[in-house]
Amino acid sequence: QVQLVESGGGLVQAGGSLRLSCAASGRTLTSYAMSWFRQGPGKEREFVAAISGDSAFTYYADSVEGRFTITRANPKNTVYIQMNSLKPEDTAVYYCNFLLNWKTKKPNDYWGQGTQVTVSS
Repeated sequence: QVQLVESGGGLVQAGGSLRLSCAASGRTLTSYAMSWFRQGPGKEREFVAAISGDSAFTYYADSVEGRFTITRANPKNTVYIQMNSLKPEDTAVYYCNFLLNWKTKKPNDYWGQGTQVTVSS
């Protein structure tokens, strides 16, 4: 059974940076597009970023374009997201997931526990 474990969240001031990690076990990620989603307080879960299996393609939500960078280390079965110039509106629980459809950004139904990111103003 696949497990995705997110880590690296925390409390940071506006303008700061964080790097989140997503470690997978039970399945090799190499063949799969991966993604990051987030769910802010009182909001629905939303797409943040995606990366193709070979890292050739990435895609970002408009709200994070130019500030966030998604990468992956296939030998480590890990996906990362570097978040710079953080804003209070980036406060959310961040989740990684398999991306079932690149065009629609549909994620897998399974979700890990996520990691909390809190940006203070």
